[in-house]
Amino acid sequence: MMRDFIAGIIGIAMVATFLGIMVWWVKAVPLIIIVVGVLCLLIYDWIKTLRFGVGGPGR
Repeated sequence: MMRDFIAGIIGIAMVATFLGIMVWWVKAVPLIIIVVGVLCLLIYDWIKTLRFGVGGPGR
């Protein structure tokens, strides 16, 4: 579980940095909405993976 936590934090930080730079340069409202939605789904899936595991009942 700790491995998933550390890897998730690193991965989410890297994806958020990349998407943040992209949104900073493009500044289109639909892109911002999509990026925020994707990051929300990413964090939601990460939390479910931490709670139930990779093949848990939530999958």
